[in-house]
Amino acid sequence: MAVNTTPESPLPVGEVSRLIGGWIDRLGAVWVEGQITQLSRRPGAGVVFLTLRDPSYDISVSVTCYRQVFDAVADVVTEGARVVVLAKPEWYAPRGQLSLRATEIKPVGVGELLARLEMLKKSLAAEGLFAPERKKPLPFLPQLIGLVCGRASAAERDVLENARHRWPAVRFEVRNVAVQGVHAVPQVVQAVKELDDIDDVDVIIVARGGGSVEDLLPFSDEQLVRAVASCRTPVVSAIGHEPDNPLLDHVADLRASTPTDAAKKVVPDVGEEYERVRMLRDRARRCVEAFVEREERGLAHALARPSIEDPHRMIDERADHVASLLDRGRRCLGHHLDRAESELTHTHARVVALSPAATLKRGYAVLQRADGHVVRDPGEVTADEALRARVAEGEFSVRVDASVDAQADA
Repeated sequence: MAVNTTPESPLPVGEVSRLIGGWIDRLGAVWVEGQITQLSRRPGAGVVFLTLRDPSYDISVSVTCYRQVFDAVADVVTEGARVVVLAKPEWYAPRGQLSLRATEIKPVGVGELLARLEMLKKSLAAEGLFAPERKKPLPFLPQLIGLVCGRASAAERDVLENARHRWPAVRFEVRNVAVQGVHAVPQVVQAVKELDDIDDVDVIIVARGGGSVEDLLPFSDEQLVRAVASCRTPVVSAIGHEPDNPLLDHVADLRASTPTDAAKKVVPDVGEEYERVRMLRDRARRCVEAFVEREERGLAHALARPSIEDPHRMIDERADHVASLLDRGRRCLGHHLDRAESELTHTHARVVALSPAATLKRGYAVLQRADGHVVRDPGEVTADEALRARVAEGEFSVRVDASVDAQADA
């Protein structure tokens, strides 16, 4: 409960420590899981001192227990082991120190670890952290590779040597960290975040050699899984050997069975690329040659066509046809003209035969009065009337004899 204090009436340190101790004493015993980082068993001492650490959150707490409690598990529990203890919180007032008094210690077996990992795996999968659509593709040729591995480890050597053998120009940004134990998770998480913040890093490889289930536990830690899931840079998991399968393999963008396999999957082989370029060049050459040959055959076929081989042939054929039509037209026109000329001649002859001029040429004459009226009847003229006589070769004047009237009367 809260304590009312003021600057004028503060509580002494001893009273505060006593109150804290009273609050802690009200807490019952609890089961606590952690990893033993320090273990002190002094010969002849009746109390064993432990330090229990949570590697995910980098928090430690002191644990004490009677020797007979620890002796029950002394054969299977050492530094680095994961245990579950039944303990009651205690407050040591003189030093203001919190510790746990353990009354029972149980080592966490492999089966229990695997069961917990399976539960964590299902929980993270339900959040979608392992979904295939979240996987980012790896660059074809990374210029700078981030490598997280143990210092001077076989995993580091395998990745560096194989990658540089495949592509000598490749560069690495290496972060050496603890790959097992209580410090592994925070160091690996920090290294991954540092490499992800470097813009020039194209891909990150997290590598470690094989080991037991307990040794590989840091790479199944929830904090590390979430850190990798939030990376913008593609991450490759190369943990252990083929049978090993930590949760990091599921969240990573690519899983490699070994560190050597990671180098092969991330870095292309320069010899293979040269060979692929050569094959593509040959294929392109064959395609171009086949295209040119096909076009040459098409061109030869086109040139072999009569219209191209003898382009004037069609004109000559058409010229002969035009000449034939022209001759035919001329003949037809000549025939029409001859026939028309013959008809015109006949018509002209008939016209001439029937014309007054022809009659005049036979000796006849046409008499016309002064008004131009043709005289057809003797009764139409009078004595001494002047008339005009028209003959074939001209005309002349005549006068009517007086006897005409008498003849007309008779």
